[in-house]
Amino acid sequence: MENKEFAFQGKTINGILMLVINLLVFLTGIGMFVLACLSEETWQACVCGISSAVLLILSIICVCGFILVEPGQARVLLFFGKYRGTFTQPGYYWLNPFISQKKLSLRVRNLDAEPIKVNDKTGNPIMIGMVLVWKLKDTYKAIFEIDTQTMAEGSVGQAGVGASAAQVMNMLGRFVQIQADAALRQVAGQYAYDDDEDDNSSKKTLRDGSDEINKELEARIDERLAMAGIEVVEARINYLAYAPEIAAVMLRRQQASAIISAREKIVEGAVSMVKMALQKLSDEEVVELDDDKKAAMVSNLLVVLCGDDTAQPVVNTGTLNH
Repeated sequence: MENKEFAFQGKTINGILMLVINLLVFLTGIGMFVLACLSEETWQACVCGISSAVLLILSIICVCGFILVEPGQARVLLFFGKYRGTFTQPGYYWLNPFISQKKLSLRVRNLDAEPIKVNDKTGNPIMIGMVLVWKLKDTYKAIFEIDTQTMAEGSVGQAGVGASAAQVMNMLGRFVQIQADAALRQVAGQYAYDDDEDDNSSKKTLRDGSDEINKELEARIDERLAMAGIEVVEARINYLAYAPEIAAVMLRRQQASAIISAREKIVEGAVSMVKMALQKLSDEEVVELDDDKKAAMVSNLLVVLCGDDTAQPVVNTGTLNH
């Protein structure tokens, strides 16, 4: 896309110097007015009066040419509707008073978006939020290719020439929020919230694929905001949860999955311990067990090792061989 922004190349004068000159012109106009009032000659009073009016009008017009630019700010300059460039040099200057200016901020701004409800890839409703760091990069696109006036939540014309930098940036911030929400919905709909137990493939999910998904989210938002001359510094998901209507069900599902996983570990350990016990008894020839005795011993050990309650010992007073 063509970059139409360029630096202002017009003539600028030091603002302090021009302020002193303008003050002298104003005082001279006042002095000429006093002379016109005190003059006894008609022609002299007329000349002094006209000179006073011209000087005072010139002084008032010159006041409109002062411009103060702070670090991290910019001024988009227009001469009777024609774009004349962007002025970003910090300082106090004076330029053509007939050049109008629109104030913009080039500083980094932060958007902490409220969580929104979307459907993930599997159709489950989830709540997802994000934080976005952005800044203005192209002032031409921000002013002339985005209709900030219709985005204003106030009166018509709020985004006019006299709008402050805060007003214009707030309107752009609203545009950023809308586009960021759209990109977040698009990215969230491409991934599942969590792994499906029946699917053994290692697919990225919203819960554990944060780095890759954040990069994709940043790219999608940057693509959408490029039309407004806005650059995305960082975008990441900062809130992720199931929607309230299914949160309880999904919590029970996660609890069940955790219980199953824990049981698998317990059974795996119990089988290993039973195997080790039988092997020890056989190697050290402590006792000879037939298949029925081994089966009974295995059953008892598994019940003890896998049970939730504490086992109650039963003393066997008989013998193993009768």
